[in-house]
Order: sequence, then C-alpha cells, then structure tokens
Amino acid sequence: MIEDDKSIGELERDYLEIEGFVVETETDGLLGLSKAQSEPFDLIILDVMLPGINGFELCKNIRQTKDIPIFLVTAKHEDIDKIRGLGLGADDYITKPFSPSELVARVKAHLARYERLTSKPSQKDIIHIRGLRINKTSRQVFLGDREIVLTTKEFDLLTFLAEHPNQVFSKDHLFERIWGYDSVGDTTTVTVHIRKIREKIESNPAEPHYIETVWGAGYRFRGSF
Repeated sequence: MIEDDKSIGELERDYLEIEGFVVETETDGLLGLSKAQSEPFDLIILDVMLPGINGFELCKNIRQTKDIPIFLVTAKHEDIDKIRGLGLGADDYITKPFSPSELVARVKAHLARYERLTSKPSQKDIIHIRGLRINKTSRQVFLGDREIVLTTKEFDLLTFLAEHPNQVFSKDHLFERIWGYDSVGDTTTVTVHIRKIREKIESNPAEPHYIETVWGAGYRFRGSF
C-alpha cells in the first residue's frame, strides 16, 4: 500500500491485517514504485496524490510489469479521474472518505476474482478424447489446435456425453438433463443439436466417430475405437 497519510495508511493496514493479510506500506511514490516492481505482491493500493510521483503514473508503470489487482484511492470525486485511472489499468477506484471494511471487502473480492481468472484448470476440468479437448472451466472445445465454437446448449450436451463415454442415453433423458423438465420444446431439439455438433466436430457427420446413434435407444459418445 502506497499512502502518504500515515494515519490513513495505518488504519487501512490494521483492518487488512485483522483479516489475515500481510501488508507492507510506503509513503513515498518513487520508493513505493521500486518496491512494487521488485517484490511479489498479490495486490497494490495506491493513493493518487503522492510525493515524487502521482498514483496515475504509478499505476501505469506498475501495470507494465505486473498483472495483479491495483486499487486507486483519491479524495477527488470527478468522473474524469476515475476514467483516467481505469484507463491506465486500475482494477478499482475508491473515493475518500470510505469505510475500511469496504476496502477489505473489495480486496477480498478482487483477489478471489483474480484467482479464478489465473488458476489453471485441473485435469478433471479437461476432457481429452482422440484429438477432441473440452475445457469445462473456460467452456472451450478444440479439435487438434482448432477451436470449435459451440452454442451454450451444444457445449453442455457434448460435455455431458463425453463425461459418460460408451453409455447410451435416450433423447428424453438428454432433453431433461440439458434443457430441464420445464423447458419449452421436445426431444426433436436433442436431434437437431446432435446434428449441429456433428457438423462441427466430425470429419464426416454421416459416419460419426464421436457421437454415435444407437437406433431405438438414443446416443452414445464413443470413448475408444
């Protein structure tokens, strides 16, 4: 945290430390910039009005080397300052006076969001079968190196089938599982979506290698040849 008002900085630090955060503070902008760029922080809080260099320039310089949440704190209320700060890469903008508990809540929210965005998906979140890769976290599908663009329901249907390879599911079961009991439509919807998925992932949709039709029973995702 880079804040030249020691009393405000100490108050904010105390609230954050009560919640279990380890906080380092600087009162000088240039010293703060050097520390921010050289040490592995998880989040940085910048006061806009600082000696040596202002918070806007600090934010701009830090953002060039760090991909972590950055907060700007200011006594100004003008929207142009907020727009400028966000345009320079700040993730949030807090106007004084504010409740220290609000600051803590925002810090927690941004750290949680950053963790979700940067965490690598676990193996259980990726289905990889014969060149077809389904990433359940990012909701992306790849065939080799080529991304296959699917609609929401196409993705849900393909993922469900791929999660249960070599099992046969009736159209009724798939409709209830993917669309829900109260959805408007019928099992024809399943047939249409299976056809569209095949057109996107099969080299020859008429002779599918991934989603097979089991006549009189339903559909099956072929787990192996």
